[in-house]
Amino acid sequence: MKPILYSSLSIFILMISCKESNDYKTDIDKKLIAKAKIIHSNVITLDTHCDINVKHFTDSINYTQDLDSQVTLPKMEKGGMDVAWFIVYTGQDSLSEKGFANAYDNAISKFDAIHKLVTDIAPNRIELAVNSNDVRRIHKSGKKVAMIGIENGYPIGNDINNVEKFYNLGGRYMSLAHNGHSQLSDSNTGEADGDWLHNGLSELGKEVIYEMNRLGMMIDVSHPSKDAMKQMVALSQAPIIASHSSARALCDHSRNLDDEQLILIKESGGVVQAVALNAYVNTEKNNRRQVVETEIGKKIADSMGVQWLTWNDINKLDAEKRNEYFEFYEQMNVIRKQKLIGMNDIPPAVSVSDFIDHIDYMVDLIGIDHVGISSDFDGGGGVDGWDNASETFNVTLELVRRGYNEEQISKLWSGNLLRVLDEVEQIAQNIQLKKN
Repeated sequence: MKPILYSSLSIFILMISCKESNDYKTDIDKKLIAKAKIIHSNVITLDTHCDINVKHFTDSINYTQDLDSQVTLPKMEKGGMDVAWFIVYTGQDSLSEKGFANAYDNAISKFDAIHKLVTDIAPNRIELAVNSNDVRRIHKSGKKVAMIGIENGYPIGNDINNVEKFYNLGGRYMSLAHNGHSQLSDSNTGEADGDWLHNGLSELGKEVIYEMNRLGMMIDVSHPSKDAMKQMVALSQAPIIASHSSARALCDHSRNLDDEQLILIKESGGVVQAVALNAYVNTEKNNRRQVVETEIGKKIADSMGVQWLTWNDINKLDAEKRNEYFEFYEQMNVIRKQKLIGMNDIPPAVSVSDFIDHIDYMVDLIGIDHVGISSDFDGGGGVDGWDNASETFNVTLELVRRGYNEEQISKLWSGNLLRVLDEVEQIAQNIQLKKN
């Protein structure tokens, strides 16, 4: 009987110790969450890259409603996202006068949509900011903040005066290329086959860098080629940013930045906004998951009567057909996410923890003053745990879990980016004073 007694006693002690361990863990989690909530409410959370669909900026369908879009006012309010940089994005098309004209019209339609949101649709809930003082004033008032970034300089065409037009419409950063070489700069996509158009920047692209410095518009290097990026650093009198790029050392994708590039941005005084896009966070993990997701997506597409396209196929479409496909993709993705929720035994998704690994890496390499946060929501962005603006708190929670304090988290969420914006503005004022 004694062995049974000892066995029973051991099990009882083990049960007690496990309960104490679980209670202790629960207490720690509660304390972490409580601490993270305080920090999240104290800091200004700023996401530098949120793509938009102009069809969601109408009187009947707009961001005051909880649409399928990853960023809406209800989602921002629920998740505590304070500042969204809405993106004037134009896909690459032919380098022709017709292509430039269509791209310009597309850009203007997106500027108009953002202005309509803040002036007509929801002026009591969100306001446009063009500098850091605006951000802090609007945030203090309790409203959400909209800012404007330009993804792809293609819409300026060959008319450098359009840079100032876009600045006057509120654009405060611009990348000179996207997926495909523009008239201004080579794109990172040239890396796939070694096919370059300018070997970096074109002569017009170099002039645009000077013009952006003069105006006070931040230079974004997230999509241009490495040679173009290095030339921008050499030419620019002001710090540069990467609005949505992660660390290539952790994820070997041409959209990410290698250590040399990260250090160059630090040396310029700039900031790298780590991006929560699963393929740029962990390609191998994402690829395993994508096998399942693609099969589901194809079945949904077939049921909707739409041909499934690869990203290479999508990039070959003209702007109108590309936008039509993106509209289908958004609808499909909502259905697919619901299907995935009920599925077991599938490869895990790229997570918030994987994303914060990139922040940790870059902070270690270039310092806490040169790293920030972006999502690329509705441009393909989102990871498990931060799949839309309503889940923004989870990023802060994971940062707290990693040991970051409130001052550091404030820098990562907004302080570093706003510092760079201030410095770029100051340099522009100095340039303008010298010319006068």
